[in-house]
Amino acid sequence: MKQEVGTARLGRAALVSIVVTLCLSGVRVTALKPQLFTRRGASGYSAEHAVSYETRYFEQKIDHFGFLEDGTFKHRYLVANQSWNPEGGPILFYTGNEGDIAWFCNNTGFMWDIAEELGAMLVFAEHRYYGESLPFGQDSYSDSKHLNYLTSEQALADFAVLIQELKSTVTGAQLSPVIALGGSYGGMLSAWMRMKYPHIVVGALAASAPIWQFPGMVPCGDFYKVVTQDFAKSGFNCDVNVRRSWRAIDNVSSTDQGLQWLSEQFGLCVPLKKREEALSLKGWLQETWVNLAMVDYPYEASFLQPLPRWPIQVVCKYLGFESAVSDYQLLHGISQAAKLYYNYTGRSSCLNTSETATSSLGFLGWYYQACTEMVMPMCTDGIQDMFEPQEWNFQAFSDECHSLFGIRPRADWAGTVYGGKDIASHSNIIFSNGGLDPWSSGGVTRNISDSLVAIMIPEGAHHLDLRYNNANDPPSVRTARALELMYFKKWIMQAKKAP
Repeated sequence: MKQEVGTARLGRAALVSIVVTLCLSGVRVTALKPQLFTRRGASGYSAEHAVSYETRYFEQKIDHFGFLEDGTFKHRYLVANQSWNPEGGPILFYTGNEGDIAWFCNNTGFMWDIAEELGAMLVFAEHRYYGESLPFGQDSYSDSKHLNYLTSEQALADFAVLIQELKSTVTGAQLSPVIALGGSYGGMLSAWMRMKYPHIVVGALAASAPIWQFPGMVPCGDFYKVVTQDFAKSGFNCDVNVRRSWRAIDNVSSTDQGLQWLSEQFGLCVPLKKREEALSLKGWLQETWVNLAMVDYPYEASFLQPLPRWPIQVVCKYLGFESAVSDYQLLHGISQAAKLYYNYTGRSSCLNTSETATSSLGFLGWYYQACTEMVMPMCTDGIQDMFEPQEWNFQAFSDECHSLFGIRPRADWAGTVYGGKDIASHSNIIFSNGGLDPWSSGGVTRNISDSLVAIMIPEGAHHLDLRYNNANDPPSVRTARALELMYFKKWIMQAKKAP
């Protein structure tokens, strides 16, 4: 019985790890009770950068690859054509992620920054089953039968059909070369869009896109090694003390008084009552350190709440113990670090370990995707990383998926359908990765050919290059954006010269 419980926990932990870490911090979606297609022709505005766009809907097929299901749904997409030159200006097409497309539209500043120079139309296409693009309305998440059409292949087909619709119905768009862009899972989709539909998009920018984070392609522990390296770079002995903290939590949580102390020290909304509940505290902290690595930006940025510039350096000041300290002293520092991430402004009265910077994502949708074709092995060993040892157990992972959805994952399908590491025959794709971003471990970080180009940003966290220009940007990201723009212009010229 103990072995069964342990195995199940490993499966659930691995699944949560995949779901949590791929998601972008701060994205807001409503997966369980989504709002149906009520806003038409609306404009959206970013808090820091005013952007104006038109919200449109396209009647999209539910199933592009079969003929029995002939239904359609309202596919949401956002259009900004203020800078567009209808006489051959390009279309920059954002391949939507696992969330509400309005968030990505407002935060993908690179597209807005270069639109005028390129004379480009901006299109942000929502991913099916997220935001408002729900194939079966309120029933879309009701069971696995309705979730059956939530795949990357179907989403790419949505994008292809939508682009063809735009080019055939918008006056002047017939001559517009289309470039796909995306970050994280959206970056994976932009790369795959160019691979699968090269006649529709002339090139792609795949930012922080872990297209190789699949079985047999990269070691399962590399992701958490990068997180650990980020904390080690702080110079405050930070990674060593995070590694020590797990046993300290075990020791302190062994008594009722210790549980009470932990609850008060972390300011938990729901106090810990049992020793087993300390596991949730550990999981919450592990996700916190991962999220900090993903959003270690060189300027203040807002997610749950505002974060300081270079937040890992700030957090690690609380963990700069050069020698062994008591469990209580160490966990006091850990609690202060966590509070900086979740309560930087000091406005929260307590911290909820069931809520994190990614807890409002479309968890159920991405759980399903992780349990079908997005199988991304994760593991830790506690030696080369600062986390507790946790093996990758595919069977436990599969069992957890079966208990949730009644389905089993296809571990090797992504490699089969998208080529794995055998992609040299493709062209015109930029793979950009940040040296601080854990997802670079599964990304393309070296040139494969003259037109399959890797751009590394040593001081970059998760797709920093897709964010707005900022006065505090490091030179490496400025250089990356300039290179990306240069390639865009090259692809546009090539498309215009093509017969």
